[in-house]
Amino acid sequence: MKKLLVMCGSGIATSTVVMGKVKTWLEENGYDKNVKLYQSKIAEEVNHIDDYDIVISTTVVPESVQDKVIMGLPLLTGIGADALWEEVKKEIEA
Repeated sequence: MKKLLVMCGSGIATSTVVMGKVKTWLEENGYDKNVKLYQSKIAEEVNHIDDYDIVISTTVVPESVQDKVIMGLPLLTGIGADALWEEVKKEIEA
């Protein structure tokens, strides 16, 4: 089972919106049984990024972990969302 973390600056606002979209997408695409979802704030997770298989963030992340994080702003703006979902799909199926 893959572990997917959704995080934002406070762990409350934008991560909640993105979490809802991720949950719906997982269900619609048949991945909901293969992925366990987590939600948090960046301050608590930045040193634990490697504990997760997939990380989606709606806030800026330190350069040291940027290559491990999918930027989740497209899920808030709608611009580039299809590319983001393709990246998530690739990580789930890896």
